[in-house]
Amino acid sequence: MAHAALTAPDRLWSAQEVLSRPSPVPAAAGVYGWHFEQAPCADLTAGRLLYVGIAPRLRKRVRYHYRGNAAGSTLRLTLGCLLGIELRRVGKSGTRMTFGKAGEAALSQWMAENARVCWIEHDEPWTMESEFISRLDLPLNLDQNRHNPFHSRLKELRSQARQRARELAVSA
Repeated sequence: MAHAALTAPDRLWSAQEVLSRPSPVPAAAGVYGWHFEQAPCADLTAGRLLYVGIAPRLRKRVRYHYRGNAAGSTLRLTLGCLLGIELRRVGKSGTRMTFGKAGEAALSQWMAENARVCWIEHDEPWTMESEFISRLDLPLNLDQNRHNPFHSRLKELRSQARQRARELAVSA
């Protein structure tokens, strides 16, 4: 039953809805799932669950995915890499990596147009994450998901993006 709440939810929520005040996303702990109206790459199927995550505070986490940056969101890092947005080292130390101001804005716009989210409230979401990843085809999840056919390609793509970023000057 919990799987269906993420794979075939009654409702998917857009960025505009999630970012509105009051937000429909509960402040409670839970598991969230991402669906995409347009897949972030040709090898993935649109209109289905591609990624799950867990959060002690769903509202804060889901909102961050929609408007944060790649340094704080593995989902944003993955999507930006798949979409071919250039990853850059940023900040004074140059250790954080994001897509820069323009790249993050482009990614946020793409997500606003294509990414839809659903969630399940659960007091101990970490107890559900492993089960979802082992039972569902979640190509955008890397952790605990080596069995997924897309895993090695995604891992390599993200590694190449990081390597390229290290070769570039630190961005403002």
